[in-house]
Amino acid sequence: MMLVMNRPARPAFHLAFCVDDLEAARQFYGGLLQCAEGRSTEDWVDFDFYGHQIVAHLLPEGAARRGGSGQVDGVAVPVPHFGLVLDWPAWRALADRLLSESVHFLIAPEIRFAGQRGEQGSFFLCDPSGNTLEFKAMRHPEALFE
Repeated sequence: MMLVMNRPARPAFHLAFCVDDLEAARQFYGGLLQCAEGRSTEDWVDFDFYGHQIVAHLLPEGAARRGGSGQVDGVAVPVPHFGLVLDWPAWRALADRLLSESVHFLIAPEIRFAGQRGEQGSFFLCDPSGNTLEFKAMRHPEALFE
């Protein structure tokens, strides 16, 4: 018997990755794995990966192995990347602290989809090995997969 303990809510994990065929990604993640599809454009699609957000970004053939960037609300964001979806106050506090420490951002803290249900704060930075991380917060957390 597994003992389940009450734990505080944790931030949702976020992973963006490259694909060569968005329809094949939809069939695999949405069809085979039965992950609900969330927001999408002609260039990317969100999936609810057991409560975590994964995003398939369509890049030209071969680019999935090299990495590249995908367009999100008119901004070229690096792919692949991973990160966390924080609550709004925690995101703002982290962004402010990193700004005060003059951290180099790939994409400085900004608000995307302003005034829309999917409004989010986001910023990107690299770790010392060059891995790209995104930290974001949803103005309406329940809209993460909408």
